Amino acid sequence: MRRFKTVDDYIINPAWAGWQDTLTQLREILLSTELEETVKWGSPVYTFGGKNIVGLGAFKSFVSLWFFQGTFLKDERKKLINAQEGKTKALRQWRFNAGDEIDADLVKAYVFEAIENQKQGKEIKPAKNQKLVIPLEMQNILNQNKALFGQFNELSISCKREYAEYISEAKREDTKMRRLEKIIPMIMEKAGLNDKYKK
Repeated sequence: MRRFKTVDDYIINPAWAGWQDTLTQLREILLSTELEETVKWGSPVYTFGGKNIVGLGAFKSFVSLWFFQGTFLKDERKKLINAQEGKTKALRQWRFNAGDEIDADLVKAYVFEAIENQKQGKEIKPAKNQKLVIPLEMQNILNQNKALFGQFNELSISCKREYAEYISEAKREDTKMRRLEKIIPMIMEKAGLNDKYKK
């Protein structure tokens, strides 16, 4: 997946052909609030007080707003879904499909509520002591390469977890192998998976 350095680059990406107007409209709504615009993980993210509030994303068949602590939103209009049921605790997604009219006032109401929730400290934090589970394919490569194993062990637990999840999330074996090939030089440099996208 291509990573973008600016929100403008993200919006004009040819892969989102047909979605540029929707992305632009949602961006303008978000910029009309007190949120600050940035790019994280290659996508537009809007923050308040340094905390992630909402992300903007385009997909083949829809555009979405991701509310990072969306589980706390009242959602009286039933706009939000949990895109990864059973896996995602806090994140909630609002999808906009082709032909949907965007109600700017309603979007703002959800955003303002999300900001207020952040001000009140409503937040589900990721489990800090979650056990590190290294996928078998990754463990085999680490076992076969002592230098790689040594560099991996010097990474922080959060970096190790990012790499392990990156491999385990791949469904196909060939995808896992491609990802492993990609991360080996990164681990050798003692770099985190998302270091270059972090502010």
